[in-house]
Amino acid sequence: MISLDIDKPRADTRVVVAMSGGVDSAVTAALVAEAGYDAVGVTLQLYDDGAASARKGACCAGQDIYDARRVADAIGIPHYVLDYRTRFRESVIEPFADSYVAGETPIPCVTCNRTVKFRDLMGLARDLGADALATGHYVRRLPGPDGPELHRAVDADRDQSYFLFATTREQLDYLRFPLGGMTKDAVREEAERRALPVADKPDSQDICFVPDGGYARVVERLRPGAAEPGEIVDLDGRRLGSHDGTIAFTVGQRRGLRVGGAGEPLYVIRTEPEARRVVVGPRAALARSEIAVGGLNWLAGAEPPRRPIPVRAKIRSMRPPAAATLSATADGTATVALDAPEHGVAPGQACVLYDGERVLGGGWIRRAAAAVRP
Repeated sequence: MISLDIDKPRADTRVVVAMSGGVDSAVTAALVAEAGYDAVGVTLQLYDDGAASARKGACCAGQDIYDARRVADAIGIPHYVLDYRTRFRESVIEPFADSYVAGETPIPCVTCNRTVKFRDLMGLARDLGADALATGHYVRRLPGPDGPELHRAVDADRDQSYFLFATTREQLDYLRFPLGGMTKDAVREEAERRALPVADKPDSQDICFVPDGGYARVVERLRPGAAEPGEIVDLDGRRLGSHDGTIAFTVGQRRGLRVGGAGEPLYVIRTEPEARRVVVGPRAALARSEIAVGGLNWLAGAEPPRRPIPVRAKIRSMRPPAAATLSATADGTATVALDAPEHGVAPGQACVLYDGERVLGGGWIRRAAAAVRP
């Protein structure tokens, strides 16, 4: 039986559970209710039903709302559905489109967690008199000498700490993550043991509002005219080919360049939206020894140290953290100096900082401060 580390009788402790309609949040709700807490399920409708919501493996869609309600009924807890479509569009979808138009590679899941799911839903949970908000994220919240700390999940393959780096210390104090100490297989087994209606439901894939991974089509629909044709050039500015819009390209991309005769594989080194150019080069040109970071969110104290400190930096969700040195400033910016160059450092992605298993904080990657030229 789980404990949420709340100093109140469990029967008098109300916990709002964010229920997406998937197996993870279903098991979370079941564990919270089984432990004797006053559990209340809440599901957010984030976008209009349509192609994205009808496809298999989507989330926060019509079918998911129905599935979440079935789970709540099976567990025996109240369940509410909130229409957050306007908030989601303003806080997540619109910034996503703007970021792509600006030549960045955004991570809308981080923005969604930071705003709609934590900021807005947490406010609702407080209005309902809840003592905590529980989610199905695979991450651990552990007690520390200066308050709760955010740590990587026990299941390294499912760890979602990269996507939660923007969680504030105030939010972390209110949040609970019952699945952080479990493996995905164990969660499935718990769902099957309880005969939950979503026990065999597939995990959500890709970005919920982007059907079939067609990012460029979504951006073009939201920002008509963003997909203007232009040139593909090499590092010296020589024209190698043409493209139908910079929004279809991200740093490190190799497929779809439509250039030939280079004699070696070429990768997107950067995009220049204002000039409508895509700059390509050999893989070695992707190497970066320093990363410029903005919007630094620090979880390991009131503010980051003003002296350089050793960290491990994770620049993509599927890449392991790499040894680095963090030099932070008072204005929320920082420089991350890597011990060994990393390839494919993309503006708009997150740079998440760790000390072992603990999440120290993180920020958004800006244009890299230095490059290792081939």
